[in-house]
Amino acid sequence: MSDEIRLRGLRGTGHHGVFADERTNGQEFVVDVDVRLPLGDLADDLAKTVNYGTLAVDIVAAIERDPVDLIETLAERIAELVLAHGAHSVRVEVHKPSAPIPVPFTDVSVVIERSSR
Repeated sequence: MSDEIRLRGLRGTGHHGVFADERTNGQEFVVDVDVRLPLGDLADDLAKTVNYGTLAVDIVAAIERDPVDLIETLAERIAELVLAHGAHSVRVEVHKPSAPIPVPFTDVSVVIERSSR
């Protein structure tokens, strides 16, 4: 499927990670989402597509609730949420730009793709 709604750079503060200071202090997580669904016959009707404003709010809420150890788990949570909004499939990338890595780096991320079928 080639039709997509793309959300880039959704930001939220979460308390995810395996280290105590990550859980206590929290850090910013950045999420990119490709929502895949047919867009060809919408008839200008919001009810026939995914409301990306509502979805964005829900994704940030998913970042900011219920800490998990791994960003892989957070990506799964977000993918399930997007599919529940009516996407046929989704690509989710969760960035952890302040990950506790002892060498200089720009970003670390996890990418997953899931389908409702």
